Amino acid sequence: MANTLADHLRSRSDAELGDLLRLRPDLVVPAPTDITTLAARAQSRVSSARALDDLDEFTLRILDAARLCREPSARDDSAGSTDAADAAVELDAVLAMATVPGSGATAAQVRAAVGRLLARCLLYGSAGRFRVAGGVDEASSPYPAGLGRPAADLDDRVARRCADPAALRRTLLSAPPSARAVLDRLAAGPPLGTVTTATATPATSAQAADTPAGGGPGDGVSPVRWLVEAGLLAVVTDAPATAGSQAVELPREVGLLLRRDTGPLGTLRPDPPAAGSAERDPKVVDSTGAGQAMEVVRQAGALLEALAAEPAPLLRTGGIGVRELRRLARAGGVSESLAGLLIEIGYAAGLVGAAELPASASRTAVDQQILPTGSYDQWINEPVARRWERLVGAWLAMTRRAGLIGRRDDRDRPITALSTDVERAGAPPVRRTVLGVLAGLPPGAAPTADEVLSLLAWQAPRRSRGRDDLHREVLDEAAQLGVTGLGVLTGYGRSLLAGEGRDGRDISADDDPLGVRATEREHRGAASTAERALADLLPSPVDHVLVQADLTVVVPGPPEPALAAELELVAEPESTGAASVHRVTPASVRRALDAGYQAAELHELFARRSRTPVPQGLTYLIDDSARTHGGLRAGSAGGYLRSDDEALLATVLADRRLAALSLRRLAPTVLVCVVPAGRMLEALRQAGYAPVPEDGTGAALRTGRPRARRAPVRHPVTLRSVDPLAAPKLTAPRISGLVEQLRRGEAAARAVRRTPGPIRAATGQTVDGLAAVQAHSQALAVLQQAVRDKALVWVGYVDAHGAAASRLVRPVSIGGGFLRAEDERTETLHTFALQRVTAAVVHD
Repeated sequence: MANTLADHLRSRSDAELGDLLRLRPDLVVPAPTDITTLAARAQSRVSSARALDDLDEFTLRILDAARLCREPSARDDSAGSTDAADAAVELDAVLAMATVPGSGATAAQVRAAVGRLLARCLLYGSAGRFRVAGGVDEASSPYPAGLGRPAADLDDRVARRCADPAALRRTLLSAPPSARAVLDRLAAGPPLGTVTTATATPATSAQAADTPAGGGPGDGVSPVRWLVEAGLLAVVTDAPATAGSQAVELPREVGLLLRRDTGPLGTLRPDPPAAGSAERDPKVVDSTGAGQAMEVVRQAGALLEALAAEPAPLLRTGGIGVRELRRLARAGGVSESLAGLLIEIGYAAGLVGAAELPASASRTAVDQQILPTGSYDQWINEPVARRWERLVGAWLAMTRRAGLIGRRDDRDRPITALSTDVERAGAPPVRRTVLGVLAGLPPGAAPTADEVLSLLAWQAPRRSRGRDDLHREVLDEAAQLGVTGLGVLTGYGRSLLAGEGRDGRDISADDDPLGVRATEREHRGAASTAERALADLLPSPVDHVLVQADLTVVVPGPPEPALAAELELVAEPESTGAASVHRVTPASVRRALDAGYQAAELHELFARRSRTPVPQGLTYLIDDSARTHGGLRAGSAGGYLRSDDEALLATVLADRRLAALSLRRLAPTVLVCVVPAGRMLEALRQAGYAPVPEDGTGAALRTGRPRARRAPVRHPVTLRSVDPLAAPKLTAPRISGLVEQLRRGEAAARAVRRTPGPIRAATGQTVDGLAAVQAHSQALAVLQQAVRDKALVWVGYVDAHGAAASRLVRPVSIGGGFLRAEDERTETLHTFALQRVTAAVVHD
């Protein structure tokens, strides 16, 4: 068996090395130069911790068993203590420890777990005898399987108590109930507790009750103190403890005795816990999720429209204020938590950005506003399924945790949307991990939130520890975004999570190592599998409406972009959903006339769009509004008003509601005022008049829809790498290239180790006992003889970059100031300038 991991890696085949790189892709950042570098990196604390984070609960417990079996069972003081880190582990010992009756594991399951550890080089050696790789102990708990250290390493008195098994059992049997409860808690792990020194009042990390022992020796003494006095707990000084207390540790022998019914490792769970006992019809799940997807796209659009109508100021400390978020939530008809989530997603998707306000800028800072970007205008006109995919893609990739919005930070200040306090680099892998649990269940299986958390705790206990709140947030957000329906991952959600491209295959598959198909879909707008699946579930966009006699306009489905733009101008929305309802009002008709519509065009619009006869009341409303529209003309002479209807001007002049305008008559058909024309137009409209502006020639101006202000375009996070914690995706061609590079580097390292002393000295390496570099004439004589003998020669030279190098070659010819030689290892012919040759030694 290889004594070092580097020797073990050298003995592995190319396929086995490729499997290691695939399982631990962080080892190739940056690419290792040789096997020695790879082994050193694999045994580092950071890389070992990453590998351990990917292991399930059962595999981690088997690794703990290997760590426990590795420690020597006896020590030879005369020869010195054995180094536990270098001790080999017998597979039979691990099997004996993990398959005791009551543990719940079989030999086949243990061997499979050992195989997973060997494949990741957390263990290395043969299948029957192996070693624990360096770095595992440093990255793992100091208490394998929750067991404490041996009594001999803790306290002599405790060691003497544990040395007599019969006396140890009698002491345990005599322990009071409260003390036995403390022992049971510590035996379950971790084995540490504390006991106060000032008042002898005990406390344990397992929250032991501070009550006197009921009977037995030490009557009236606290449970932990009784255990210390009985030699069942050891007081330790190298463990953390609070002021006025001492740390105590349960010796390993006592813990093993308390676990006699379940085995040294406790109860093992080789298989993941059951989840998804409730069943849902996949078709119903997809329909429910599609309905929510369509709703969240509508909610996002309404929220961004509210943001466009009234941009939110950016706080000097960053983010959107609480009151602004509340205003946007009311305008968009959503809750504040959902509004914060959608704004964060919109920012990540490049639909929302910050724009500077130079007019209000000061010398010290530039005021900014949050408003939609130019990409929003393109997004709003895309199909619903594509809009949803962009939102959810940004949610999966964004390094921000929207669930923190509204909470308090360490300084008791509210955490606001788009602030730096929401940034969490580990959010993307957590979302994919939670959704991956749902994707791993059969279609239609509906697990509860607690079942999902239990599965996560088994699949990756190190990653899931302390993240229950975040995992629940991911489940809630997935339901709000329509990724799940009725608690089940939808079919199109599975496709999106898998990254399936246009042909239904993974866009990061080995047959597309450069991501050509993914880039093609992004730039050419081709529909992905998820988009097509969702589009099939959504109702088709409609291009018609149903106009009712009460002037309500019913849209029997999602409107086409053109119809939606027309409805936004000529009608007021009343209800939304799969079928939306709008209402035509005098204000909406006047808004359409202001935008440039003529009465005839409005009649033609409703006649073309409506599948029901246009009611007579709507015709009268349009005609009446058009008749009074434009009866007054406003200009910018400071503000003037003219009309051919002298009686109408007299009415305006006498209207007390317009007294603030200070109107005065210049001519029978002309009035002027001191306020600008824009303010005068607004005042006249509020008073119930319908004026239109005109230019200097007297031609009526059609204002149209005001040009919306937009923030600079931002790239969505889905188009760039956003997860600094994620390891690189390794395709089969890249793995093959890395393995080949490792082999070449290893061969070069071996060649360097075999390089003769004069060559190493000539290339700048330290060589003991070598006083000077070989003379140039002597090197030429060696090369000439090698040409005649066709012998292998080590040549030291200075390359084109001025760096010293060496190479093992077979000289072919010398002439014209150049040496021509063949490198048999690479089958390459090299040419060396003789003036650059520093040494030459015949290879033995």
